[in-house]
Amino acid sequence: MSNAPAIAHFTARLSFETDVSDVAADLAASTPGLVVVDARNRESWDQGHVEGAVHLPHREIAARAESLIPKDATVVTYCWGPGCNGATRAALEFAKLGYAVKEMIGGFEYWAREGFPMETASGVTRRPVDALTAPISGAACAC
Repeated sequence: MSNAPAIAHFTARLSFETDVSDVAADLAASTPGLVVVDARNRESWDQGHVEGAVHLPHREIAARAESLIPKDATVVTYCWGPGCNGATRAALEFAKLGYAVKEMIGGFEYWAREGFPMETASGVTRRPVDALTAPISGAACAC
């Protein structure tokens, strides 16, 4: 039995998906060309979003992306969480426009649950780490 189909499947997933820990590390390292896009509506954005993200609801990407995001950027899209496909829709729109794009699995839910910085109208804040999603010691899970 060949593992080729499994290898192709998981390689493809890693090519087009990233997780919140990797995005946080890339943002902390100021990875050149990285643009994180919040694909949710205004109300959701105002409630809290990834610090430094660009707000661009998925329905507006086709019309507005090229005026906001350089074509040579690597775009990472996110929405609410695993139960929402807004980030997938947004990633598809960016791919149609020719951008290099990845979807942040876990979305804003896991960003917040892992204690990464969130920006709101009141400023930048962090929630306590949820022990079901990340080590509460603050150490990386080293997945």
